[in-house]
Amino acid sequence: MTNEEKPYTVVVGVSASSKSPGALAWARAQAEANGGRTIAVRVYQAPLVPSGPTGSSSSRIPQDMDRLHAQQHAQLEHDVAEVLGDDHGVEVRVVHGGRRRGLLNEAREADLLVIGAPRKPSMSPLLAHRIVYAATCPVVVMPPSISGEPEAALSRSARSFGRAALRSAGTSGRAGFRPPAAPTD
Repeated sequence: MTNEEKPYTVVVGVSASSKSPGALAWARAQAEANGGRTIAVRVYQAPLVPSGPTGSSSSRIPQDMDRLHAQQHAQLEHDVAEVLGDDHGVEVRVVHGGRRRGLLNEAREADLLVIGAPRKPSMSPLLAHRIVYAATCPVVVMPPSISGEPEAALSRSARSFGRAALRSAGTSGRAGFRPPAAPTD
């Protein structure tokens, strides 16, 4: 098969927690616009299970890897259908391993890789950065503000704390002073 016969391929990483709705919709639209196909990928790791009777140490070796893989595949199928509808036409793949390596391996022959930016800065803040520099194809990173994903609780709390600190600093030492109301249009 020559390069000209290979369909335009968009690989999209789908998060188990957010389902990556913006990234999925954008990837499918991009593939359709280029007469290609979309491959939704979820990378998972085996859950920690206690290795001893006291549960003091943990291991990533579950009882049945085939069953875990089938569960992950079924969940990804469900998540993609929930976001894009039942007739989505998207190929789904689940990969066991690390997120970075799994996504890069699946996108090795792709024309484009679409990922969502981590919702929480504390969770793999450099994942998108590391993928961009290691990918063999262009990478689109969907920020939460565009993808429509809800803002993380930490971000909401930080913004609220900042507003309260600013309000407090602006009124300190002025008993009874109230800042002017916000202008209305």
